[in-house]
This record gives sequence, C-alpha cells and structure tokens, in this order.
Amino acid sequence: MLLYHDGAKPIYVQIAEWIENEIIAETFKRDEKVFSQYQLAEMFTINPATAAKGLNMLVNEQVLYKKRGLGMFVAKDARKAILNKRKNETLTRLVQELVSEAKRLEVSEIDLLEMIQDAINGKGEE
Repeated sequence: MLLYHDGAKPIYVQIAEWIENEIIAETFKRDEKVFSQYQLAEMFTINPATAAKGLNMLVNEQVLYKKRGLGMFVAKDARKAILNKRKNETLTRLVQELVSEAKRLEVSEIDLLEMIQDAINGKGEE
C-alpha cells in the first residue's frame, strides 16, 4: 500500500483503511493478530504514534480488540461491520454524487439506470 503524504487523508486514517482492506480481503481473519504499531511504523516509515492512532481508531469502531500484552486482534464481526460501514457511507455518498451530476448533465433517470446496468454487466469495459 502506498500512503499519501499530500494531506488528502490523514496518515492514521490511511493505515486504518489499509487494515480494513486486509480484513475485507481476509488476509486478516477473525481473532487473528494484526501488525503492531511498531511493525506498521516500520512498514510505512511513519511515526509509531501515528500507526497507533490508526489502530485505536479501529478499536473504537470495534473492528479490532486489544489483548493486554499480546496486541491487537480482528474482532468477531469485523468484516461484516466494515462492509456495512462502507456501503452505508461510501456508496451512499457516491450514489448521491452520481445522481447530482446526472441532473446537472440532464441525464434522464432511465438513461442513468441503463448506464448503471451496463456497468454492472461489464459493458463498455476495454
């Protein structure tokens, strides 16, 4: 994963999203230990405190849980929680943006739905 240091997203958020992506991909499974803040800091050449902030963000969201003295582990329903969060936040926002742009461009509802269906069916992909 490439971390962007341009300020688009805080680095700790990028770390949290990277871990979430690994959980979605099932690289990290339920009750499995994830990288420590020091391992993440070394992997991404960042401050360990920044890595810890990303890990703690996921603990607060109940995606990870702490075992004192052992590290951070993937919570029971972490994958499901991440998928729901992203569906509810990211896809909803993207759909709202898409509909707004379609209205600005005077694309009809029927044409928009057809474009979406074509995208689902892989039409227009090279």
